[in-house]
This record gives sequence, C-alpha cells and structure tokens, in this order.
Amino acid sequence: MIRCVLFDLDGTLLDTAPDLGYALNLLRAEQGMAPLPLSDIRPLASYGARGLLRLGFDLHPGNDRYELLRQRFLGHYRAHLTRATQPFDGIEQVLQALGERQLHWGVVTNKPGWLTDPLMAGMRFPTPPRCVISGDSAARPKPHPAPLLMACAQSGFAPDDCVYVGDAARDIEAGHSAGMRTVAALYGYIEAGHDPRDWGADGCIEHPSGLIPWLDQMTPYAQAPDGFRHPQL
Repeated sequence: MIRCVLFDLDGTLLDTAPDLGYALNLLRAEQGMAPLPLSDIRPLASYGARGLLRLGFDLHPGNDRYELLRQRFLGHYRAHLTRATQPFDGIEQVLQALGERQLHWGVVTNKPGWLTDPLMAGMRFPTPPRCVISGDSAARPKPHPAPLLMACAQSGFAPDDCVYVGDAARDIEAGHSAGMRTVAALYGYIEAGHDPRDWGADGCIEHPSGLIPWLDQMTPYAQAPDGFRHPQL
C-alpha cells in the first residue's frame, strides 16, 4: 500500500526550465551570443549545468572554459532562482488530493542543497513535504538508490510504502533499485529520441493529474465522515 509519494524536482514537481534557460541566455549574452529558445532548452533542463553548457557552448567537463562558465551559469541561476519557476499545472491539486487521502509527499533531487533549499522555500504548497533530499544529501546521487533510501529514513516509510515519480531514466532506475514502485512523468523534460515507456516504470502519466487515478487504482480508499479518504486496510 502506498503511503508516500516522492517526486523528482526539475521537470516533475517544478517547471524550472524558464529560469535555467534565463541563466543560460544571460551567460550567452556575456559571450556575445544570441539567446536560445526555451523549446531548445527545455528537453535538457534535467541535466543541469552540464547539459546546458553542452547545449549552449558545446562544452564538456575537462574543457578549459568549462569550470569558469559553469560557475558563472550557477551564479546567474541562483540570482534568478524563482523568477519564473512554478509547480507544473495540476501539481497543487495533486498535493491537495494526497492530503485528502492521508498520503505524504517528499522530494528527491540531484540538485545541490544550496539551490534546492531556497527554491523549495520560495514555493507555496498546499501541504508541506515530509522530506527534501538533495543531490549532496546522500553519499551518492541518483541513479544510485541512496537518496531514495535516505528519504525513506527521514519520512518514516519503508521503500514498498513509497512511489517515486520522475522524468528521467535515472529516476526509474533509482526507484526500482531502492525497492519502490515508479511512475514516469511524460510531461517532463524528455530529450528527443528518448521514450519513457521503455524505462520500465510501473506507470506513466501524461499530466500530473494522472497520478491520482493511478494511486487510487493501486490503493482502495473509503470516504470517512471527516471528509478525508482513508486507505482500506
């Protein structure tokens, strides 16, 4: 029985691509380059600085200019962290519905804590997360299961009580390695040529709202006099 829903952050819970793209285009402007359209940036937003510097400058770790431009990019991004970022359409309703079912939620991301914490603090959610695990919280990031197992420890739920929702193959791999069920967010940042239905997730959703019927199918609920839907144990 699922009791806790864990979300990836970028591309699953929050639409961060506009601010990541804004930071990238500020950096390109500094280098005398034209801005890139958000449609080019969005599919690579889940890859963070590494993916966006590859897109914007054809740079890879080890290139002479890579670390300098990476620091400049991260500085721009931190300064504009919540300029346009919002929960994906439908996420607030999903979190409300989880509360009505007495289900908890949390975040597990590869984003470093010095970006994750202020970003989460700048958002308004209908219910608070049970846990927030960043990319530097555990010994190893996803696709290793360590961050998801840390989320279980902090939230107080066993892996088989949880489902992990993400928009990358590494999310599904990490969730299964941790012993959780997984859901692929097809609305997220999916790179061209990648088919999330090939990742082996337990479910796929085209829109955040699709998570609730998927959960209701997995766990039967009964309407109680207090107005909440309680799991039928």
